[in-house]
Amino acid sequence: MGPRLVFDTYDDIRGRCDTAPVRQTGSVPGYDHGAIVPSDDWVPLTSDEAERHQADDSTPDSIRIELVRRSLPPLDPDDLSVRLEIAARLDPLNGRWPTNLLGCASSPGNWTTTTEDSTTGRRIGLHVDNFDRLPYPRRHQGRRRLCLNLGPGPRYLLIADHDIQQICRTFLADLDRHHPHTEDIRRYVAAGNPLRCLRIRLEPGDGYIAPTEFLAHDGSTAGIDQPSVAAFWLGRPPNAS
Repeated sequence: MGPRLVFDTYDDIRGRCDTAPVRQTGSVPGYDHGAIVPSDDWVPLTSDEAERHQADDSTPDSIRIELVRRSLPPLDPDDLSVRLEIAARLDPLNGRWPTNLLGCASSPGNWTTTTEDSTTGRRIGLHVDNFDRLPYPRRHQGRRRLCLNLGPGPRYLLIADHDIQQICRTFLADLDRHHPHTEDIRRYVAAGNPLRCLRIRLEPGDGYIAPTEFLAHDGSTAGIDQPSVAAFWLGRPPNAS
């Protein structure tokens, strides 16, 4: 199963979600060799596609993406440092479930993807997080990540339409001892397997709760001139499955 979005009607996400195929970068300056990024062929998500991606009561938490909104105080568009201070003292869900602040990332405008490998300075493209280091059989049990866009510019969440267990099943035999990794996504695409990407626009104050250990994802500021600061928390909702 691919990602499922929590929304009531198509109008709730109309004009906010697009879809495109992915491509492999090869040797592109500033990127890991073979990183997976979306193509530029974005098309709006249709009502039929939205219905296929809509979460319902039977949707497991491991593929559920919830879009959230948090009011932000007035902020100077040119002052990025104050956004870091706000994140440190913000309870992003008003006590709804406990979260630990992971940190913040400031992204310039017009980046196809935003996540960098801190050891190399290169962008890694679509990837899975690995904070919990869970093996394949338990991968769906990882904690959820909450991201909030603190602005000043909008940004996007990118989500692949196959989860990491689906991806690994296509080419691995010994799954029980395998620890899924970003390289699995690259190997899957390099072998010619189809993969598409959802793009969800996040205005300042918008955010998401997503299983980023299970779903290939990244951020993006493509086509947006302003920089933005994203704050990240890690936690587990009560009674998460």
